[in-house]
Amino acid sequence: MPTMKTFDTLKEMESLVGQTVAVSDWVTITQAQIDLFAQATGDHQWIHTDPQRAAEGPFGTPIAHGFLTLSLMPQFFESAMTVTHSSMGVNAGLNKVRFTAPVPVNSRLRAHFKLITFEWLEAGACQMVWGMTVEREGQDKPVCVAEAVVRRYP
Repeated sequence: MPTMKTFDTLKEMESLVGQTVAVSDWVTITQAQIDLFAQATGDHQWIHTDPQRAAEGPFGTPIAHGFLTLSLMPQFFESAMTVTHSSMGVNAGLNKVRFTAPVPVNSRLRAHFKLITFEWLEAGACQMVWGMTVEREGQDKPVCVAEAVVRRYP
């Protein structure tokens, strides 16, 4: 199991640009989770929500929505790292997102975080761009590759 990285201050993170900083815990994608995501977003495509029909489809089982995988980013971040002296973090956007492989129901996923850029903002806040690569247990090819823009405040 990965060990959560703990940083005392934002300053400690500045020197980590270009490095893989942390790896999240594993998260299992269940059919119930897929169904709730479909309900929340209105995306009820059968490949996600109809196990019987999906069994006859190209993947032999339901697959998670790509945006469900992406929406796990806060959960992945939370289990991967923390900054003791930071009051909050906010998502500022995404630079790039690619869904590179399917996520069959009951897959286990985890994210690897590489710090791409670090920039100081006003009042001791910073903006970081994190490269997030989401892997599926037992597979070499990642299921999602994204660049997340995150702001953290002291």
